[in-house]
Amino acid sequence: MSQEPKRVGLEGLPTLLKLTFAFVDSLALKCAIELGIADIIHSHGCPISLSEIASDLKSPYLDLTFLSCLMQLLVRGEIFTAVNPEPDKPNETLYWLTQASRLILQRDDACTSYAPMVLMHTHPNLLTPWHYLSHSIKEGGVAFEKAHGRSMWELLSVDREFNQTFHAGLACTAKVGFKLIASEYTDVFADVESVVDVGGGTGAAAAEIVRAHPHIKAINFDMPHVIAIAPEYPGVTHVEGDMFKAIPNADVAILKVIRLF
Repeated sequence: MSQEPKRVGLEGLPTLLKLTFAFVDSLALKCAIELGIADIIHSHGCPISLSEIASDLKSPYLDLTFLSCLMQLLVRGEIFTAVNPEPDKPNETLYWLTQASRLILQRDDACTSYAPMVLMHTHPNLLTPWHYLSHSIKEGGVAFEKAHGRSMWELLSVDREFNQTFHAGLACTAKVGFKLIASEYTDVFADVESVVDVGGGTGAAAAEIVRAHPHIKAINFDMPHVIAIAPEYPGVTHVEGDMFKAIPNADVAILKVIRLF
């Protein structure tokens, strides 16, 4: 006696759809940062309407429908919040900041903005290798090299825009982490006179150590293309070189998140 094939239910469909469209949230956030929407809202000091956001974008070709869709996505993702409209404008939604969007403010007086980190991780050069993940699993090798034909460090050395974006993203996280470490663990640095941050990027971590402990002389050590874009910090000397050959002498050597790929 034949049996009817078991029907497959759709219980798992929400999970599939959530994963399929997860990229939309991260790229919508990237779009908001590029447009400076959080800073526009913050500059008004109160919840503002879509038309007010549009006005501050100052684009003669602005598509209000697309902007409205973007804001709805960002409200759903808790980047912004939609607040009750004003009594005299009952049909106009107002938008305000959340704790998340306050972290991507790029105004000059912001303590730290995580906007550079978001822009780094959503950069096309870092997203493209994910399309080669199956090739790496089946064939071996690094997905980034399969996507770009060279290592990440080689591409960074010749692509100035990618180099700037990548190290700005690293710097914002290093600044936060080492600001806390340097201020909380004072005993660690009490008898230290010199520090070398190996692979220190543009020097944000070394700068935080010196800021908390001005007696320390810090060396920020990284490859030439990184040192070339490093800003000047009081008490920090930028030195270029190859960590696999030699590193500058110091009382303490710091190594953090060293990637070999």
